[in-house]
Amino acid sequence: MSQESLDDLRYELELKNAEIDELNMELQDKTEEINKLKLYSTKLKYEKKNLEDKLDTKIDYDKSRMRELDDLTEKLKEKDSIIADKQDQVKYLRSLIDDYKAQLNANTENLEVQIRKISKSYEDLLKQKDMIIEKQDEQISNLIKSKEEIVKSNKTNVISLKLQNEKYQEIIDKLTKTN
Repeated sequence: MSQESLDDLRYELELKNAEIDELNMELQDKTEEINKLKLYSTKLKYEKKNLEDKLDTKIDYDKSRMRELDDLTEKLKEKDSIIADKQDQVKYLRSLIDDYKAQLNANTENLEVQIRKISKSYEDLLKQKDMIIEKQDEQISNLIKSKEEIVKSNKTNVISLKLQNEKYQEIIDKLTKTN
């Protein structure tokens, strides 16, 4: 794997970490919002209870107070619905974070496996290179020996040819003198 692709993977890993941080911040904001809504809900429940006590003691205000209670109950339902939605959003964001973490772990493990494979391949290639160099050195040595033998043989042949040439020259000289 090239340095450039490793850098790309590291950059992608940093982006994923930034996304996780951003999602964690959103999760914290949502949690704070839920807590505020829970406090508000508790406050509304407390107000409802006080209104119910007042209704028991003040019959004259029964109808108007019933409407207020119905409105508050509706608001509570709306707020509970909002809280439920926010909790679902928090669950979804947590599942996204867990998925990102799992992806990061898988990517990290995959990168480690690939680096080990590359390292093993590199070691094998170095061994092959060393074997090739040894074979080439051996072949060069054999070629040098062969060359030396050929040079010796050629020297012997040249000497032999010179001797033969001298003999033939002597024969030619003898033949030319006798004629």
